[in-house]
Amino acid sequence: MLVVEDEATLAGVVRDYLVQAGFQVRIAADGFSALDLAASWQPDLVLLDRMLPGLDGVEVCRRLRRTMSVPVIMVTALGTEDDRILGLETGADDYVTKPFSPRELVLRVKSVLRRSIKEFAPEPPVETAGFLLDPAARTVLHHGEPLALTLREFDLLAFLLRRPNQVFSREELIKTVWGWDFGDLSTVTVHVRRLREKIEADPTAPQLLKTVWGVGYRLDLPETGTLPEEDSHGGR
Repeated sequence: MLVVEDEATLAGVVRDYLVQAGFQVRIAADGFSALDLAASWQPDLVLLDRMLPGLDGVEVCRRLRRTMSVPVIMVTALGTEDDRILGLETGADDYVTKPFSPRELVLRVKSVLRRSIKEFAPEPPVETAGFLLDPAARTVLHHGEPLALTLREFDLLAFLLRRPNQVFSREELIKTVWGWDFGDLSTVTVHVRRLREKIEADPTAPQLLKTVWGVGYRLDLPETGTLPEEDSHGGR
């Protein structure tokens, strides 16, 4: 596991807790060193500080996403919703706000890794309505074109593809898809928006991943395998 943190004391505390939990840990103190170490070491997870010298955490996350699908947890001292959403939109799989409990951080790490490392036989592939999802390879084709999905986006799409035309609340999705008993519900909203950008012809008028106002979200899949025609309501 790669910990990217420029505060040496905090980095040491986080490393000690993670090592006690059974993880191998390396530390990078700036963004450029983090990218070099990630490329050479190929960590299972990156714990990434938002504010870094030289290259900030948001840009580091963007560059990581161009070359690898490693899970990323963003650590931020900026507690505003906009800042958290920025990290998620950049491709982070989760975020933790400073100050945080090291034990809570370890739980977050384990939760993310449980979703990225399968400890059991994966479910069979799903082929429907132009989608071909392979859980074992963690790949998705949409009308023959590969989709570049983050860990969270893949899990969300896999869950919904197996349950088309059913409505799920944000609370249900955050607990059932990602196994969180706690968390900001805006996380679901962000990942739904990001997923729409990758599967919808027009993300501003979604025809597949729809909002059911006051309830949650529903994935509408046509029985013929063709995209549904645009309805008069549009609606986001």
